[in-house]
Amino acid sequence: MAAASNFLENQLVDHILRGQTFSSTVPASLFVALFTAAPNDAGGGTEVTGGSYARVGVTRALTSWAGTQGAGTTVASSGTGGVTSNNATITFPTPTASWGTVTHFGIFDAATGGNLFFHGAITTPQTINSGNTVSFAAGQLVITFA
Repeated sequence: MAAASNFLENQLVDHILRGQTFSSTVPASLFVALFTAAPNDAGGGTEVTGGSYARVGVTRALTSWAGTQGAGTTVASSGTGGVTSNNATITFPTPTASWGTVTHFGIFDAATGGNLFFHGAITTPQTINSGNTVSFAAGQLVITFA
């Protein structure tokens, strides 16, 4: 399960309840990042660097993020029960060096820097070495608004 960052929570309160626009433009794609130390609602953590690492862009669209109904059944419509997951595999560039043990993910509004929107633990941390394939299978990256 993922948690919303303080940044996103404040943006939603301002937008929904206070009639304000988001303070930053939400891009056409959001960017999935990998961490070796946990980020928290305020940000932080240790994002992977080097060895050809780059965040992966995922288009903001119903075809990219499924609504989830019940036990893993996905629909390509609006979210159901405040849950969504990736509709397609998200694959990172092939590492050219060790990335360490990846324990968490984050979703940002930029390919580098930017604002953290969501973060969460990876169910099974993985040690990523040069040449490994790193990906989230369809339905594996779950975002829940609780």
